[in-house]
Amino acid sequence: MAIQITKNKEIFEIEGSIVAENVRSLQDHFEKLLSKTDKIILCVDKVSKIDSSGVVVLTKLFKTAMKKNKIFYVIGKENEKVKTAFGHVNYILKSDFV
Repeated sequence: MAIQITKNKEIFEIEGSIVAENVRSLQDHFEKLLSKTDKIILCVDKVSKIDSSGVVVLTKLFKTAMKKNKIFYVIGKENEKVKTAFGHVNYILKSDFV
């Protein structure tokens, strides 16, 4: 279950599956970025699968950013797989904007 992260202007696009096998590397990557930048925007439109560990990691990154007064958006609320996986914590999902 590979995951690909590409940066398109100011937005990090995630493609593939955010699942237990790869959440650790995803978390490490964005925790390092949070220490260097004030704003991270993740686009999950191209995420084909997300499990509970993926939701936990993205929620944890969101909360870490809030504690550090950083901006952390997850856009892609239109992706039904992601929206369903987030359930009651979908407050961290934003509608696409730009």
